[in-house]
Amino acid sequence: MMASTEEEKTGLQEEAITINGSPLSVHKMQTFEHIGSLAAVAQTYGPRSVKSRILMSIYVVLIKAKINVLLPFGPLAVILHYTTGKHGWVFFFSLIGITPMAERLGYVTEQLASYTGSTVGGLLNATFGNATEMIISIYALKNGMIRVVQQSLLGSILSNMLLVLGCAFFAGGLTHPHKDQVFNKASAVVNSGLLLMAVMGLLFPAVLHFTHSEVHYGKSEVALSRFSSCIMLFAYASYLFFQLKSHRSLYNPIDSDVGELGAEEEEQEEEAPEITQWEAIGWLFVLTIWISILSGYLVDAIQGASESVNMPIAFISVILLPIVGNAAEHASAIMFAMKDKLDITLGVAIGSSTQISMFVIPFCVVIGWMMGKQMDLNFQLFETATLFITVLVVAFMLQEGTANYFKGLMLILCYLIVAASFFVHVDPTTDDN
Repeated sequence: MMASTEEEKTGLQEEAITINGSPLSVHKMQTFEHIGSLAAVAQTYGPRSVKSRILMSIYVVLIKAKINVLLPFGPLAVILHYTTGKHGWVFFFSLIGITPMAERLGYVTEQLASYTGSTVGGLLNATFGNATEMIISIYALKNGMIRVVQQSLLGSILSNMLLVLGCAFFAGGLTHPHKDQVFNKASAVVNSGLLLMAVMGLLFPAVLHFTHSEVHYGKSEVALSRFSSCIMLFAYASYLFFQLKSHRSLYNPIDSDVGELGAEEEEQEEEAPEITQWEAIGWLFVLTIWISILSGYLVDAIQGASESVNMPIAFISVILLPIVGNAAEHASAIMFAMKDKLDITLGVAIGSSTQISMFVIPFCVVIGWMMGKQMDLNFQLFETATLFITVLVVAFMLQEGTANYFKGLMLILCYLIVAASFFVHVDPTTDDN
């Protein structure tokens, strides 16, 4: 009986539709169905769903990764700054607290890059990967700590070219021990040329100063630095046009044939982004603000930390600060090398060094010009010679277009020599020296 009554009801409904089968009633039926689907969408994106989405985003960014156990050190550094005033503890806690923030900034940038594409994504990775160094440099420049700015940016270049690239080659070589990994040699040569141009931009103000051959002592090197910075910024803008527009094919991976393209597309489908595009943009904003806050306490505590632990400021600026700032690049470069994607590894390590030398350093000179600070490209002879030798070593390593664990080991050992050199290096007391 129940079945028959249900059949009768459906039959009556079908008759009603048939009897009233005018276009108007069909339009009404479609409207009702559309309203029903909109209601389902509204229910999906209701307050509960938004709340759960926010909680999931917080979990993915701030809780899921193991490195996030270091996050409490940031607020602890702020508390110690106002309660104890011990600069050594404030500095090291700020340093530890910035480390997971830099890594999370790199992760969020990678998530955003999955929506923007590989070309724009690579630029985003390099830019936000260097955001920590830029923020620290601007704070130090504002406080008149020009040598800290120079040495921290120099240390970031050295860290990317020797430590990050060396660890990536070493890890990739151990993961693939029976072959030499290959990468696009043409793009590596272009980046090496830009790095040599940056060395030239830093070399002439230093030589001009230390040979006492300036027209106006103390002013000519600043004027030359500002002019050279504008030229370097123009060169970097031209490089971006060259990379993103006119010669995009030059930066394609060396193994991008048809079969492997399909495999890469499958990999990209498997590695779906964990957060949405707008969530990634929001997290970039939040993380950048928090890094800016901690950078202020970090810069204020550098001098006190140097005195309390009896450690040269040069070692702190060139070695310790860049290792923290390059945490994101370090992790991603090693990960891509182990996946045998050395072109991405070089884009992260060498591309980041190129951006710092050709954009961040000249940008800081221009910003200092606007602030009325005498920021110049005279990085002193010791630092400039170190950079010059480093660029030559890395250029020779990249000229064959292959990588293995031994090349990585040599780069790491070179970085240890550089670190030891800056541990025993002290700035001359007078400018004439």
